[in-house]
Amino acid sequence: MDYQALADLLYPDLAHDCAYYEALYPERDLPEGAMVTRFAPSPTGYLHLGGVYQVMCDERLAHRSGGVFMLRIEDTDSKRELADGVRVILDGIEKFGITIDEGVTRAGEKGAYGPYIQSERREIYRTFAKRLVALGKAYPCFCSEEKLAAMRAEQEANKENPGYYGKYAACRGLSLDEVRAHLEAGDSFVLRFRAEPTGTRPEFSDCVRGRIDVPENDADMVLMKSDGIPVYHFAHAVDDHLMRTTHVVRGEEWLATLPLHVALFDSFGWKRPRYIHTATIMKQDGGGKRKLSKRKDPEAAVEYFFTEGYPKEALIDYLLMLLNSNYEEWRDANPSLSYEEFPYSVEKMSHSGALFDFSKLNDVSKNVISRMSAEEAFASASLWSRSYAPEWHALFTKDPAKALAILSIGRGGEKPRKDLGAWKELPAYAGFFFAETFAPDYEPLRTFDAADVRTVFARYPSLYDPADDQQTWFGRIKELAAEMGYAPDTKTWKKNKEAYKGHAGDISMMLRVAVTGRQNSPDLCEVMRILGAEEVSARLARAAEAI
Repeated sequence: MDYQALADLLYPDLAHDCAYYEALYPERDLPEGAMVTRFAPSPTGYLHLGGVYQVMCDERLAHRSGGVFMLRIEDTDSKRELADGVRVILDGIEKFGITIDEGVTRAGEKGAYGPYIQSERREIYRTFAKRLVALGKAYPCFCSEEKLAAMRAEQEANKENPGYYGKYAACRGLSLDEVRAHLEAGDSFVLRFRAEPTGTRPEFSDCVRGRIDVPENDADMVLMKSDGIPVYHFAHAVDDHLMRTTHVVRGEEWLATLPLHVALFDSFGWKRPRYIHTATIMKQDGGGKRKLSKRKDPEAAVEYFFTEGYPKEALIDYLLMLLNSNYEEWRDANPSLSYEEFPYSVEKMSHSGALFDFSKLNDVSKNVISRMSAEEAFASASLWSRSYAPEWHALFTKDPAKALAILSIGRGGEKPRKDLGAWKELPAYAGFFFAETFAPDYEPLRTFDAADVRTVFARYPSLYDPADDQQTWFGRIKELAAEMGYAPDTKTWKKNKEAYKGHAGDISMMLRVAVTGRQNSPDLCEVMRILGAEEVSARLARAAEAI
């Protein structure tokens, strides 16, 4: 077979040859050890958690090494593509504050190795497909769907492996004249890779898993569809070569196709990229674990976490804990440093299923929120509420000084309060500060003597001074308690319960329920100071009327 003649017959009208594109996209001038990584999603739906999991790995490897992180869009599956799929992907990446060095951005493409959208690279794929045919590594297949179905049925009946190979590769041996006759008859064709199995199990090395023992590729897989659009296997190999990708990060589900991908690089004589197959994100389900499902699990969509109000810093911290086994220890030792300071390493990546744990995420998020300054917390909370809770946003941000005071309660110091795990909890946590959302539950007041409760509410306004510090503030409550026959503290009361009606903590609880409408609230002294003496008095009067 004259393979060059076959290549010219199949692809007669190309504007350039492979040498042209090799020169157009030269080796990158980067420092020694710099990694070039890419995130290459399909615009077929929302950005899922596994995608961001990969993005974090791609971005950290590239930027920690002084390399390049690209966003490439693999849109060759037009039937599943969404009209705004690219926007959804960009929205998700931007919400994490991740920098795209090259590729598709909100402002358009940037970088010298584009186009970065596969549908705009069709001529490039055709050029390299022609080269593969000329090398004798690919051939046209004219088999109809009916013939392929009959082949699969025969294989199933014979209990043989499915696929286009060996005696079932009907078009593998077509002569040049036979190919020409098909083309003249108007028959469409797919381009298939000419597998060359040796009967051995090739050895591959993965950056995370080390040596991988997988079967060699023995099937003549489709590279170009009948409409001239490449399949993923072929397109990604051409793109990664021309864009000079050094490390391919992807999920472990792609391990099965690794032999084909490596064979493609080898067929062209190209240097293989290093592969990093990340662990699948798993979920506890009943007594076992399963893969996080796009159809079953709302948390599979990254947007879910933003809707719930998890700060991006918390999500980044948690994903890095899943990716690198030593990140949590590093974060505990460096609570104030940016995650970008962490020495991210492939060596510390897990090759077994990463279990997604909501309880752990909430703990991480509480730590993140507690470390924020009041200003940072206000900015983060406002960003969430603007999009997902507009009514609360209008209320909470109407008086920024008041909002900052609310968020300042218990913040700072060695042991800051950890009341909030997500901003969705903020309206319930701080709603009592606002008349519009103050919905008190006075039932706990009925556990105390009604006359004593009314006495406390009547006398306290004259004692309260917003200028008091914490010690003075509680000292006044203790004085009132003593005057009414209550012990100054719990310890004294427990020693001689018969001598007292209760203790100062009971008086404090009466005030807490009246002022906040609940038994649990942030520091009451600070709460009263934010509300002001007039509002405190009004709430005490309202509670007195209710019991």
